Amino acid sequence: MIEQPRSAKPKTSEPDRLYVIGDIHGRADLLERMIDEIEQDLATHPVASSLTVTLGDYVDRGPQSRRVLDLLARNPFPTEFIALKGNHEALFERFLHNPQVADEWRHLGGLDTLHSYGIDVGPLMRGQNYDAASKALAAAVPPTHFQFLASLRLSLTVGRYFLCHAGVRPGVKLEQQSEDDLLWIRDEFLTSKTDFGKIVVHGHSPTEQPEILPNRIGIDTGAFITGRLTCVILEGERISLIST
Repeated sequence: MIEQPRSAKPKTSEPDRLYVIGDIHGRADLLERMIDEIEQDLATHPVASSLTVTLGDYVDRGPQSRRVLDLLARNPFPTEFIALKGNHEALFERFLHNPQVADEWRHLGGLDTLHSYGIDVGPLMRGQNYDAASKALAAAVPPTHFQFLASLRLSLTVGRYFLCHAGVRPGVKLEQQSEDDLLWIRDEFLTSKTDFGKIVVHGHSPTEQPEILPNRIGIDTGAFITGRLTCVILEGERISLIST
């Protein structure tokens, strides 16, 4: 069964097929191609029920962050859709409440996101006018984008899989994982051979090819720079991949 947050309408059954998409990072062009790929896969191999999950990091680094949120806010997929939160969405939200976050965010692709909303990033490149940029971004973001960001989940369990953005801390129960680890963890998780109780499906740490290991599946293939956005298809015991 799918674990739902208290605010969500409960599901009645596990989907027959799960499409899980890695870090998009402002590449709306690749997202649109992936939507087409999923539509074609469903047309060729129809099932009674299917669910698409995106693993976070929709914004920053690529040139089309605003367009990515435009698409995702209206569920562009031919399936049900659940969106998870990434560390870059956390930075986006923090900047709106604390402009000094720009000291960190501008080095992690935040300027690309601001530019996509029409914000002048020149002063921020010089470490200036953070307050003005934060206010300008708050005014430029459509209500539908704020609603989408507010809807993001930290994790999701579907059958034998646990989905999150970055990974989990070994030795901590899945239901007790901290938000910080779910959004940011790397080495302690990536090097662990631990049986986490579920197979963890994650993004956050880019690799040249998807990693399919006994305890985890990593599908961040660096779309913003490689042009490869990856989706893993999980259907019973079958694991397959779609790449743009």
